Amino acid sequence: MLRIFTVVLLLSVLLPAYGETPEEDSVLDEKVTAQERLPLKELRLFTQVFEQIRQGYVEEVTDTELLENAIAGLVTGLDPHSTYLKADDYGDLEESATGEYGGLGMEVGADNGMIRVISPIDDTPAFKAGIQAGDLIIEMNDSPVRGIGLQKAIDKLRGEKGTSIKLTIYREGEEGPLTFNIVRDIIQISAVRSLLLERGYGYIRIAQFQASSGEDFVEEVEKLKATSLSRDDSKVQGLKGLVLDLRNNPGGLVSASVKIADALLDGGTVVYTEGRLPSANHRFEAQAGDILNGLPLVVLINGGSASASEIVAGALQDNRRAAILGTQSFGKGSVQTVMPLGDGRAVKLTTARYFTPSGRSIQAEGIVPDIVVERAEIRPYKTPDRVKEADLDGHLESENKTAEEEGSTIDSAEEQQPAIDDNQLYEALNLLKGFHLLGGAGTVD
Repeated sequence: MLRIFTVVLLLSVLLPAYGETPEEDSVLDEKVTAQERLPLKELRLFTQVFEQIRQGYVEEVTDTELLENAIAGLVTGLDPHSTYLKADDYGDLEESATGEYGGLGMEVGADNGMIRVISPIDDTPAFKAGIQAGDLIIEMNDSPVRGIGLQKAIDKLRGEKGTSIKLTIYREGEEGPLTFNIVRDIIQISAVRSLLLERGYGYIRIAQFQASSGEDFVEEVEKLKATSLSRDDSKVQGLKGLVLDLRNNPGGLVSASVKIADALLDGGTVVYTEGRLPSANHRFEAQAGDILNGLPLVVLINGGSASASEIVAGALQDNRRAAILGTQSFGKGSVQTVMPLGDGRAVKLTTARYFTPSGRSIQAEGIVPDIVVERAEIRPYKTPDRVKEADLDGHLESENKTAEEEGSTIDSAEEQQPAIDDNQLYEALNLLKGFHLLGGAGTVD
């Protein structure tokens, strides 16, 4: 059996590489160097290991299972983002791209045999439970995860709505492991949402880049413009600036990130990719027309901003269209292509690196913000009451009109609250105001 299997395996590998006839084999043998020849010794070793497992493993394993495991290992060993997708896995990937699937709602990656959280997605069970970017998952339902592989880990994390999973987490700075019991839900990601921070200053949060994110982003910008104009205040002339929040955005579809960058640029390169195959080489250019017409723009990033998020931030930074504020991004500068294999299976393979317009590769480096602001707690400091000029007896009255007569431009505490609770957002808002006062377009030298 071993000999038959070895011959079949070797023929299936050798014939496509060297030709289908002995004559063609001999001709090609003269053209290839020793390094280019297939490693026959390792192929024989593989068949020996295969047969040892098949015969001696404590539980019976079918040939199909062993071969699928071998294929999965072949791809997983390349890098943390390449993986073999079974039919169910392929379906899950498509569901994630469209924004609906059953699970916890977080992006994970392989890290030295363990599973690391790249970012929880807003308003999902993982986010609500307190899972944070950078957390290392060491156990699932009390079973160690070391060595199980990224795709199997994702399979365990996902499941039907209402079912639960126990995660044991190592988090830097904590004295010991943390335990989370999380109930799965249908993850319907609202990838793009917006609000008005203060009169004239908008905020858009993109949680993930999905198929519709480009169109949704343009829609939210138009809503903010309309909301700003509808204010009953003659001094407000529409939108004055925008904060684009890409923090803890794990990425998604490159096409969606290109559409969003394109909407904010008035021409110029967005991103380009380079791979070994000609089909992996692409250059994406922005069309003329900036949806904000040059209004000041600040982009928030942090260590959970990865992949497509970094494409947008890099494009806006290199084209001097926005100020990037926050902390250094994750540093995933590679492109994965899903290649269907038939029978519902596929391979997600890293096929290219991407580069920002200026030629920067962010792989394992990330985007460095123009203005570094670490996440911190922020509290208003209450100063004691002091005597002012208006409190003195016989003071001269002001000749200016009162706020009521002018139409107050002071925002309510409710409107200011999102910025006050978040120091990075608070700094971004102040930066926008400065750009507006100086008449700038939101770039930093």
